[in-house]
Amino acid sequence: MWPASRQPRLVIAALLGAVVLAGCDKDAADGRPPAKPETMTARIPAAGSDQMQLARISTKSGEILILEEDGSVTTMDLGSSEGRDAFEVTEADLMALNANLDLNLGGSDSMVSLPGRPPRMTAQERALKEFAARTKPTLPAWAEGTEIVPEDFLGVTVSALNADGKADLVEVTANLRRGVDADIAFSYATCALAGWAKENGSEYGRHIRTLQDTRDGKLLIGAAFLLSDSKPLGLRVMETEDTLRECRARGIPAA
Repeated sequence: MWPASRQPRLVIAALLGAVVLAGCDKDAADGRPPAKPETMTARIPAAGSDQMQLARISTKSGEILILEEDGSVTTMDLGSSEGRDAFEVTEADLMALNANLDLNLGGSDSMVSLPGRPPRMTAQERALKEFAARTKPTLPAWAEGTEIVPEDFLGVTVSALNADGKADLVEVTANLRRGVDADIAFSYATCALAGWAKENGSEYGRHIRTLQDTRDGKLLIGAAFLLSDSKPLGLRVMETEDTLRECRARGIPAA
């Protein structure tokens, strides 16, 4: 087994090699990533002195070759028990490397960021960002000059859709005069839900689907929402307090 004094140098050499490999993800001219180099060269402190000595790390054989001062080459198999012991990295080692190289090593989901480069997003972070860009406001945007006619709103009910009677999946049934704009009709149903949710202690409602029909000369809207106490993912999410403020500002009844 290598002396303990050699272990930190080997650890830093290996981690520096990992940093170099992390920068090899640039696409080649033909669009494919470049081939992994067979070896990488690193400079590590010589044992018992402040001088630096060369070390070459094989990326294929799992060996590290250290050029000693007398010209000889020391070989270590990284797969051996000695190699595993020598390259055992503690949390303190990682934090020291983090401080020295300004790398982001905090957390298993984070990507290593090289100095001068923007942080790399994980696949999950990219998916959430793309999804957030598709979200819509709680109430639809209206055409400029839209006027609210109170007589258009003919009543609304909220009922549970759960088979067990739980009131987390609900349907809002809104009745309006025939010919009312569809966005105004949906806003009426959403405002009614916000008023009902406040009375029943629900903070959020995720829009599931909306059905539209005409019956007895009236416009009938059936909008289903899934209620929750924490903000859910969704293309359109009703936030109770914010929605009620918007409904009052637009003059839409919330009951």
